[in-house]
Amino acid sequence: MVRHLAALLCAATALLTPLTTPFTAAAPAHAAVSDAGGRRPDGGPPLAIRGADVSSLAKSEALGGAYRYANGRRGDALAILRYGGLNYIRLKVWVNPADGYNGRGQVLAVAKRAKALGMGLLVDFHYSDSWADPGKQNKPAAWESLSFDELKQALYDHTYDVLSALKAQGTTADMVQVGNELNGGLLWPDGRWDNWPQLAALLNAGYDAVKAVSGDTKVVLHLANGGDNGLYRWWFDNAAANGVRYDVIGLSYYPYWHGTLAAFQANLNDVAARYGKPVVVAETAYPFTTGDDDGWENIVTSAEPYAGYPATPAGQAAFVRDLMNIVRAVPGGRGLGAFWWEATWTGVKGNGWDPADPASGNAWENQALFGFDDRALPALREFARR
Repeated sequence: MVRHLAALLCAATALLTPLTTPFTAAAPAHAAVSDAGGRRPDGGPPLAIRGADVSSLAKSEALGGAYRYANGRRGDALAILRYGGLNYIRLKVWVNPADGYNGRGQVLAVAKRAKALGMGLLVDFHYSDSWADPGKQNKPAAWESLSFDELKQALYDHTYDVLSALKAQGTTADMVQVGNELNGGLLWPDGRWDNWPQLAALLNAGYDAVKAVSGDTKVVLHLANGGDNGLYRWWFDNAAANGVRYDVIGLSYYPYWHGTLAAFQANLNDVAARYGKPVVVAETAYPFTTGDDDGWENIVTSAEPYAGYPATPAGQAAFVRDLMNIVRAVPGGRGLGAFWWEATWTGVKGNGWDPADPASGNAWENQALFGFDDRALPALREFARR
């Protein structure tokens, strides 16, 4: 996601059998009330993925961030999400972040907690020291002077290192994004959109690293602009022509940037059918308020033009309900589910968007799944709605 931060996954159940392991395993007693959640309105099987990106969680907790159940009782943020119906987390990985967060260590620690709760794990490699998105795909500083062959090897080694460490501690990744919001490629300029042979070679190096650690782990290729069918056809047609290997198509969809829900639904259905792949909403969010909790201006300050939902807890919950129904309706059972982006990025002081600037704030706290009183919001329960 995060072009704004510069200015700021049956076809089937059979196809995704390995993905069902983490959330069909025995879950803790407190989660039992929602283990059968996420069922379609027709009573069919639940969506495979009801997830949240919680990349900000480790830093938030270190800075004193608090999380509460809807009744006000304080608890572990992951346990609260699991209780509410979520069964998957997503964690981004930066190579050498300035603040030390979103690196290998935090991914290992948070993954262990999530797996203990019976949750699945999507690892999102940015291949950068900070945010990678459609507007910037900057190389890590340590990779800047590498030749293309060396760069390809560095990508493979970094991917293999993080995933093999996860496997060694018993928390093998279930899904992996080889790159984040790849509209324009990755590791510019070598893997930019106008050099598809090199872009394909980098993506396949990542795929090979993932499969070398675990053949069951699903590789996701993720674009932003989920309502732009032209973009998706252009990108994945080129990927096919250049022999790019992957298992799942990931989409970002934010209604204030990426078009109407109708456009998103049409694109989701089209790419699932055209490429014969399962689809997952890798990122989505919506505000529960236009208010601010940390003194840093929010990205979304008015919800009126966006898809017709008010910026209220009820409006946010309605958006989740409608989006999940769109994913459930993807023909052929290819709609896997969705991840809510940065569900735990609340307004705790010091947890800003810029890892190099401790004074930066968070422009996202009004789109989290926890309110300004730290309580879980009604939208969380929509992930488990029957």
